[in-house]
Amino acid sequence: MTPGTLVLLHSPLTTASAWGTLPEALGPYDVVVPEITDDDRPPYAGRYVARAALEITRAGVRPPVVLVGHGGAGPLLPPIGAAQRAAHRLVGGYVFVDAELPPPAGASRLDQAGAFGAEFAASLKAGGRFPDEEPPAGVTARPRDEGFFTEPLPMPQDWPDAPCGYLRTSAAYERQAAQARLRGWTVAANDGGHFAAVADPAATVHALTALIAAL
Repeated sequence: MTPGTLVLLHSPLTTASAWGTLPEALGPYDVVVPEITDDDRPPYAGRYVARAALEITRAGVRPPVVLVGHGGAGPLLPPIGAAQRAAHRLVGGYVFVDAELPPPAGASRLDQAGAFGAEFAASLKAGGRFPDEEPPAGVTARPRDEGFFTEPLPMPQDWPDAPCGYLRTSAAYERQAAQARLRGWTVAANDGGHFAAVADPAATVHALTALIAAL
């Protein structure tokens, strides 16, 4: 598909710095990169979704909008998409970049952490953040308390309402990529690491744009 605007949504565990120079490298695409840092108290997910929706509206995006979520932003793409529909803005697709998948209604991030093993799930309460690597230089990490991980995540009943794709950039997310395949999504791989957008933006742009074109 041909998007009107790509919206790059960073994980709540980082800032927009996790996209590195990827937005500039996307060249001819219209790109919006919301910076969401006021989701620092409950309801964490609700605050993230509301801020993302506000920033997308402020940017005056051109539909169809393709929502691209990295890491922990993945579970929040469905409610952000619902906010776009409520604003009568067409969502053309959803792309998960090394991201967690949307959970069943009522599930929490701690529930999802089981995909990485019991040890990782336990580490979240001790301040652990990422399953395979720490953020590289220039990427700001945002430590979270236990309430962030145990909060039930919102999930619209009518999702997905547009084509979905998954770009795996680290081996730690192979299970999520496999689940995406089982759902019939378009799946691609680029072994640049979890922060591939920073480590190798050119290769990530190539993989991402090819995936979006295939949706």
